[in-house]
Amino acid sequence: MHREWLAGALLVWLVVAAHSVAWSQQRSLGPNQPSIMSEEDGASPPPGAGQPTKGFRAAGHSGAPALDPDLDAADQLAPSQIRQPMPAAVAEPTGTGHGTRGAALEPGAEARPSASARSDNVVCNGVFARDSSHAKLAMAFQSRNVAFTQVDGPSGAKIMATVLFAKDPKRRLEVWWTNPASRSDTHLIVINGASNWSAAGQLHLGLTLPQLEQINGKPIKLSGFDKNNVATLTDWNGGNLSVVAGGCKVGVSLRSRTASASTLGALPASREFTSSDAAMRTVNPEVSEILIAY
Repeated sequence: MHREWLAGALLVWLVVAAHSVAWSQQRSLGPNQPSIMSEEDGASPPPGAGQPTKGFRAAGHSGAPALDPDLDAADQLAPSQIRQPMPAAVAEPTGTGHGTRGAALEPGAEARPSASARSDNVVCNGVFARDSSHAKLAMAFQSRNVAFTQVDGPSGAKIMATVLFAKDPKRRLEVWWTNPASRSDTHLIVINGASNWSAAGQLHLGLTLPQLEQINGKPIKLSGFDKNNVATLTDWNGGNLSVVAGGCKVGVSLRSRTASASTLGALPASREFTSSDAAMRTVNPEVSEILIAY
């Protein structure tokens, strides 16, 4: 019985001693070091020296919001960030330095043809209309690309005409004038040599007889070959190329690249042939010159 009382008294003493040690350790902690026992008991640690006892919201302050203790200081939003105004809308590009796409024409100004419209196809209006002139061509294609010079005329003669891109065989184009003195009123436009210009949409140098028939929608009529081995269109035979929008007329000359002189001699210029003629198909001539006339 006495042993049991001693054992119980010893147990009570050990519990009291342990509690006293823990309390002493808690009081020895600095003011900024939270106590494990305080967290477990739900008690708040005593405030540090000089720190308010209540947060901004509890004190009724309406200034900066309270900091979130779960975020690092670098992740907190400063008041200046919260009140920062939205940036102004970015202005649309003005197009400066990127050409004149979308630019409005001045009142009374004449629209200049686009690069594609004026660099590959001769149409019977605009700068290639009947009432065109050297000055209009110079405005459309820039004066440095337009020259008034001598070109080959009929029977070896030389005539004065306006030439576009005279130094570039693939862009070269001749324009002959009804009034050469004033360089005005279109008479004839000539596509020859290695030029890439076309007319009436699909008509270009190098076309064969079957291709011409396809564009025209019918066989054509042409003379035989002259002393220069050139055959000349005589009739579109009522096909698509008989009438061209704008009031101009289109003609072609053809030359054979492979036939011998004796073979061409059997197809003389004094006779007329159709493009479906077997002998004409054999020599396989190609378009070597295109004439657009008013």
